[in-house]
Amino acid sequence: MIRVVLPVHLRALARVDGEVNVELDGEATQRRLLDALETRYPALRGTMRDQLTQKRRAYVRFFACERDLSHERPDAPLPRDVAAGIEPFLIVGAMAGG
Repeated sequence: MIRVVLPVHLRALARVDGEVNVELDGEATQRRLLDALETRYPALRGTMRDQLTQKRRAYVRFFACERDLSHERPDAPLPRDVAAGIEPFLIVGAMAGG
């Protein structure tokens, strides 16, 4: 079971409070996790990554185990502690401006 922490605006879209738990079949990767989230919460489709290219949206970042995973390959394995449900996978809305 993977623990996922969504930013407030995505929690509102998904109609959830707090973190969500996602069960994955096979290896835990960013792509599989996002696929599972979008399947379970269809309102999230297209909010974290482009639906056609599957590339991460510019103002969305992924973190886990005190590491920025935003530029990792989508099929790279998630950190062991995330896959084991010990540490959460954080989806964060990035800020821009000056």
